[in-house]
Amino acid sequence: MENLRKVYPVQANCCAPLKSLVAVENISFGLESGECFALLGVNGAGKSTTFKSLTSEVEPTAGSIHIGSLDIRKDFNKIKKLIGYCPQTNPIFEYMSVEENIEYFARIKGIPRERRSELCNRAIKQLDLENHRNKLAGNLSGGNKRKLSVAIAIVGSPPIILLDEPSAGMDPEARRFMWRVVG
Repeated sequence: MENLRKVYPVQANCCAPLKSLVAVENISFGLESGECFALLGVNGAGKSTTFKSLTSEVEPTAGSIHIGSLDIRKDFNKIKKLIGYCPQTNPIFEYMSVEENIEYFARIKGIPRERRSELCNRAIKQLDLENHRNKLAGNLSGGNKRKLSVAIAIVGSPPIILLDEPSAGMDPEARRFMWRVVG
């Protein structure tokens, strides 16, 4: 990531002129395979916007993002298979079971049909969701919804895992367990 900048236009009310809100200002970093990196900052510092830029959820105003030799703006269809993402808000489907949610995202990631069941089972076990496998995701506690979101991110063991506040809403024991899984 080099000189990433994201500016959002903001309008206070219908009659006010547009103003600019700088969410991310010239952030640059590079990582090698196997490295762990954390974005730390106060609320509003641009952490989630940076994640959204890394996943093409928002387009940066300026700067570039490359994963290996791939440019995120040109090659995202190739890049998306390399990334597991747990956004700040749970990406779950409330009326699907835990297992169905993980299976759905495994399909999106392009995991072959013959491997899906095995990899979904592994993610369920890793995040201690076995007792909730057939429950509707909408009926889970807040902490278990976050565990499901992390399971979705790690299914298939992608080489890049992006976690935006993955332990929010978890009790201390569940938080320690989750960090052992992703650590």
